[in-house]
Amino acid sequence: MDNGASYYNKKDGLQLPTTTKYNKSDKRSRSSSIPSLFLAFFSCLAWLYIAGRLWQDAENRMLLSNLLIKNYAERPKVLTVEDKLVVLGCKDLERKIVEAEMEITLAKSQGYLKNQLKQPGSTSTNKFLAVIGVYTGFGSRLNRNVFRGSWMPKGDSLKKLEDRGIVIRFIIGRSPNRGDSLDRQIDEENRTTNDFLILEGHEEADEESPKKAKFFFSAAVQNWDAEFYVKVDNNIALDLEGLIELLESRHGQASVYIGCMKSGEVVAEEGKQWYEPDWWKFGDEKSYFRHASGSLIILSKNFAQYINVNSASLKTYAHEDTSIGSWMMGIQATYIDENRVCCSTNRQDKVCSLA
Repeated sequence: MDNGASYYNKKDGLQLPTTTKYNKSDKRSRSSSIPSLFLAFFSCLAWLYIAGRLWQDAENRMLLSNLLIKNYAERPKVLTVEDKLVVLGCKDLERKIVEAEMEITLAKSQGYLKNQLKQPGSTSTNKFLAVIGVYTGFGSRLNRNVFRGSWMPKGDSLKKLEDRGIVIRFIIGRSPNRGDSLDRQIDEENRTTNDFLILEGHEEADEESPKKAKFFFSAAVQNWDAEFYVKVDNNIALDLEGLIELLESRHGQASVYIGCMKSGEVVAEEGKQWYEPDWWKFGDEKSYFRHASGSLIILSKNFAQYINVNSASLKTYAHEDTSIGSWMMGIQATYIDENRVCCSTNRQDKVCSLA
């Protein structure tokens, strides 16, 4: 008898076991429903992930949209005709300001100087033939006294010389330690002799000598109206009458640069005498341009005014004479090589000599 089978005997009224088949499809349907559940679960997860990303992208798009709207609102508007006229008016005003500044500079260069600094005892309302500035230093009092007792007048004689149109002053700056004993000694000496031009804005030092030239010519042209301005080294003795005669012979000549003209090699080796830190600016030949020797330099009035007006922008080199020569190269200067101011020569008619 097969397992699980039964039958019914109608005759005896008994139910006998009969044979029945097992349904295998029910088992297969139950086993296949499990992967379907997992697939549905993962489908839900995927849908939630995609929905979240779409929501995030929607927020980002909204943020970008708001930023674009804000930037558009802040974007410069198109200029109207009135706005353009305002801009053009500002440019026109700026142009007029530049022109006015140029006119002021030109006026200064021609002698229209305001707020001129006055030195005690100066008589700038008078016109002079020349202002002679004799360089000096803090330790040179003995040398100054020698000059005062020889070629340089003092006291009443100095005043009488000014009546002839010649001003002579010792030129000195201030001590690096303002107000110290060095400054006080100069002030005391000046109260006695009244023959100093003290450059208040200049610090007296050997390495500052090129800048001293700018301060001297600027201060001199501000204090005295002269035809010529003469710079003299502190080791030079003058034939004063001979110098006056030379200057009188040049009377009426404007735009002149007078001196013992020279050139020479530019010293490029640091540590050597006359070393020039800017040696590379003078070309491959390393030769200086033509310039007056530093012992005695004469400039006409308009050049002294030029230095005064442009002193802030004028380039200085290691040495004073080459610095002044570089300033003269940029303007229409008439160079006069005057042998009588070559102080180291043996000429009989020279107007200066080494002291």
